[in-house]
Amino acid sequence: MNRRELLKMIAVVTGTALVGGQALTAFAVGGGEEALTDADVRLLDEVAETLLPRTETPGAKDAEVGDFMRVFVRDCYTAEQQARFRDGIARIEAHSRAAHGDGFLALDAPRRGEVVAALDREARARMDGEAREWSPAEGGPHGFTLIKQLTLFGFFTSKAGGTEVLRYVAIPGRYDGDLAYRSGEPAWATT
Repeated sequence: MNRRELLKMIAVVTGTALVGGQALTAFAVGGGEEALTDADVRLLDEVAETLLPRTETPGAKDAEVGDFMRVFVRDCYTAEQQARFRDGIARIEAHSRAAHGDGFLALDAPRRGEVVAALDREARARMDGEAREWSPAEGGPHGFTLIKQLTLFGFFTSKAGGTEVLRYVAIPGRYDGDLAYRSGEPAWATT
């Protein structure tokens, strides 16, 4: 599977929960104390790099996605969403220790991939209503789903993701340097 196929699959599975959810409308909620520690950010950078590794293009760590998540979770998530996000971090460590006897950061790349795949299956089961330990009344996406969404959002809105991975056009459209000007019209300006 190549990177493009992976991104399409992730976008299909997780795209609507962040974009259609309340995360982007909660800007006035945050701004308080840090929801994530430096250790959490290091872990999130490695999880994000597992999802979007460096290839011939930059990876998630190049875009400093972990730091982006810290700011976004603190400033944009409600207390409930922050708790769900932190639960996603705890699940990463719990799955790592249960499956491999060590924390996520101590694992090699293939084992990290196994942990991420297991959490992805768990999150998908929750979305499909198949998870045994979760009921629809509980509401909200799985914590790992939030981590995946912010990984994609943070990466593709970063300079590295937006200019080195996506096609970037500084001035969209065409340039017309000979526009007709009639006396009395305001001049054109750009911001």
